[in-house]
Amino acid sequence: MQFANTVLNTPPQETSHRAQPGMPPLDLSGRTTSFFEFWPMWLMYIPVVLQWVLLAIRYRSLSLPLIANPAISLSGMVGTSKSEIFEVAGDEARKWILPWMTYEVSDADVDTQTTDVLVALRSSGFDLPIVGKPELGCRGVGVKLLKSESELQDYLKSFPSGGGIQFQRLSDWHAEAGVFYVRHPGQDGGEITSIALKYMPYVVGDGVSTLAELVAQDPRAGELLHLYRNRHNDKWHEPVPEGEIFRLIFAASHSRGAVFRDANHLINEQLLKSLDRIFDDIPNINYGRLDVKFKDIESLQLGQDFEIIEINGGSAESINIWDRNAGLWDAITTLLRQYRTQFKLGHANRNQGYTTPGLLALYKAWRHESKLVKQYPQND
Repeated sequence: MQFANTVLNTPPQETSHRAQPGMPPLDLSGRTTSFFEFWPMWLMYIPVVLQWVLLAIRYRSLSLPLIANPAISLSGMVGTSKSEIFEVAGDEARKWILPWMTYEVSDADVDTQTTDVLVALRSSGFDLPIVGKPELGCRGVGVKLLKSESELQDYLKSFPSGGGIQFQRLSDWHAEAGVFYVRHPGQDGGEITSIALKYMPYVVGDGVSTLAELVAQDPRAGELLHLYRNRHNDKWHEPVPEGEIFRLIFAASHSRGAVFRDANHLINEQLLKSLDRIFDDIPNINYGRLDVKFKDIESLQLGQDFEIIEINGGSAESINIWDRNAGLWDAITTLLRQYRTQFKLGHANRNQGYTTPGLLALYKAWRHESKLVKQYPQND
């Protein structure tokens, strides 16, 4: 079942308070965004940079955070492929990771490459529909739902030669969350520092209004027209059939228009024990955010029936800072605490014999990733 094609027997005016299956209702009463929610990212990170310099003086290293997760390159700060962290996982941890495979785009004929990918998918135990993601990149860039062979072919055709792609099985569950986990070296267990629920905005057709009109009528989406117009330009001025749900995004990225809600009240011992068991089998990964699909809230709290779709390393954020009710000071202090934690983790790992890479390696990885990102196809 694809949520994007589901028809709900609910009046259109009520749908803004609904959510994808398995999620609590989305309340859009009150303010729709925080005043800083869509500030330029560099502006939010000025305090982080200042703190980084001070901590570098204290710990006598500018690059300690780059060994917070010594199992992966640059701790997952930048230039780390999505699959690299999955490859570290042992058999037990992989039971929780949604099946995936990697593919590097070449200059070969696109028909040949499409066939190669389909054969490899079936050898890996899954098939279309799949999710295509650039191996390098963040914030949902280049992520697309591929339902047919022709969509797969178009995706490969639009990708830069030499670019890596992670293809992942499409989850049967629609509910999604970001769960932040930290474990200090030498400790038997870790802690969940934040949970945020991810809502995918959508509108419901009335058979008369165009997509542009329906989006404009939505309390939140109407303030973010620029995020949706280009993505749906071919359907923007067409009426949406009555009762049809039109999903505005697929990739649950805040910068692409997803709605995040703080859910720290869901943190509990049962979920933590499940994550501890998983990270017992992912050695030398101490810090990051797991993006998970799950059956329902009750299952997530029990630490059951969830699938990891991505593990984000050093550059990951506690995404509850993008909740509409988050305060600016709370958001900044959360970011500062995250990077203090990475310095502490790096310091502990340095004491265990790990050596820090130079900042030049960080710069080169950033340049390489930035160059590729500009060539990726538009995400869903």
